[in-house]
Amino acid sequence: MTRKKTFSHLDQHGNASMVNVGSKPVQHRRAVAAGKLVCASATIRALKTNALPKGDVLTVAQIAGIQAAKRTSELIPLCHPLALCHVEVSFKVRRDGVEIFCTAETSAQTGVEMEALTGVSVAALTLYDMCKAVDKTMRIENLRVVEKIKE
Repeated sequence: MTRKKTFSHLDQHGNASMVNVGSKPVQHRRAVAAGKLVCASATIRALKTNALPKGDVLTVAQIAGIQAAKRTSELIPLCHPLALCHVEVSFKVRRDGVEIFCTAETSAQTGVEMEALTGVSVAALTLYDMCKAVDKTMRIENLRVVEKIKE
């Protein structure tokens, strides 16, 4: 006997519905997401020396990622608006690209993985936008949640 899988974002009629988290306890929640902008070595050299035409791309992407995490519920349908107590976007510049990390924290009745994923996504898109004039081979890849904690 197989059980029918139920989806939390669908009501009994199959219509989209925001999950009711009202009865869940408020808990400290933390999520870390990661992704990568793969780019040419010449792009990495220009990024490291702040020689890209649009300026300090890492700082702009960091701010964009933080802003995006804070606005996740406006971008993702059915996502609960959360009062984030901390958002951090960081980068590791590698030979073949830039690894992007976003940590989001809150005390709430639902998790913050969507906020962390949104932060990484928008930071990656911002890097892409700011580097596209010098690198037509870039790609964004490996977007994922790497840690999710509920205490």
